[in-house]
Amino acid sequence: MQTIIIQLATAFFGSLGFSIMFRVRGRLLLPASLGGLFTWSIYLLLHHLTGTIFSPCLLASAFAAAYAELLARLLHAPATLFVIPSAIPLIPGSYLYYGMLAAVQNRMADCQTQFFLMMEFAIAIALGMSVVWTIIYMSSHISHSHRTAG
Repeated sequence: MQTIIIQLATAFFGSLGFSIMFRVRGRLLLPASLGGLFTWSIYLLLHHLTGTIFSPCLLASAFAAAYAELLARLLHAPATLFVIPSAIPLIPGSYLYYGMLAAVQNRMADCQTQFFLMMEFAIAIALGMSVVWTIIYMSSHISHSHRTAG
């Protein structure tokens, strides 16, 4: 339980740090940082239930995109101010680090495993967000065409 609390705290503060680095305004800092906390919470829960990487990451990144779009509309701010900090905890930095370490130490089997896991994360992040943005685009396009036709 202590490990989970530490992970959630670092997800929040990591997202907060990136929010500050990207110059997110004061009133938007907390919602942007909470996005990282919520996204990582979803990933941890689903990873615990499934034991896999791809589907928990896909669903967590889809949540991050939906969360960002919702906050953008509610707080009248660009969605990118929320999606980047929300997705930061999903970035597979440890897999990149351990993959590079294995490569430098000439442990090519370990290197390949780490890079495969890193790519699994990266593809899941991109796919999860793309699905949400496609749905939003299509629904707004359909809504707009109905308004102009009638």
